[in-house]
Amino acid sequence: MNTLLAAGLLLLFAMPGELYKIPPHEEVARMARFVANKCNWASMATISTHEPVQGQPFSNAFSTSDGPVGSGTGVPYMYLTTMEISVQDLKVNPQASLSMSLAQTDFCKNQGYDPQDPLCAHIIFSGSVLEINGTEATFAKKALFSRHPEMVDWPTDHNWFFAKMNITKVWVLDYFGGVKTVTPEDYFKATPYKRHH
Repeated sequence: MNTLLAAGLLLLFAMPGELYKIPPHEEVARMARFVANKCNWASMATISTHEPVQGQPFSNAFSTSDGPVGSGTGVPYMYLTTMEISVQDLKVNPQASLSMSLAQTDFCKNQGYDPQDPLCAHIIFSGSVLEINGTEATFAKKALFSRHPEMVDWPTDHNWFFAKMNITKVWVLDYFGGVKTVTPEDYFKATPYKRHH
């Protein structure tokens, strides 16, 4: 009984990083899901509609969430306003890429990995950004506000809306030997976490 109690207390007080270990680099789809769930923001590149860089790639930072850490869906959700310059680009051309890196977490720092080191895993989503509503928007609100509580107090007159990255291709760099790709089907089938007892 004491052993079971000790195990329960260990799970109760263990940090999420201790419960959920980074997947092996051979499991590419799992790695992509892991990075997407661990990261709280992404760099999104759009095709600019603004002078003097019209028609050129334009990168900007956005808060994201695919759900609670440990039980994400894999879908990157965002809370957007058309007052934002990149969102104005998306209204003309919804195609974009979204990049996330474990350099945003403590993992790479603790391992001594530079953000550009392939071992500091990062992913790039290709696809389009779509506005969502109904039950999916309700889920996105919970997913985002739980990880970004400041959003609750953002100005209501900015006409915020919920959106998601509709993923058509996943690119993963988490080891030496070049970038690897994952289909959306394999990405969403993957389980990012395996509990280690």
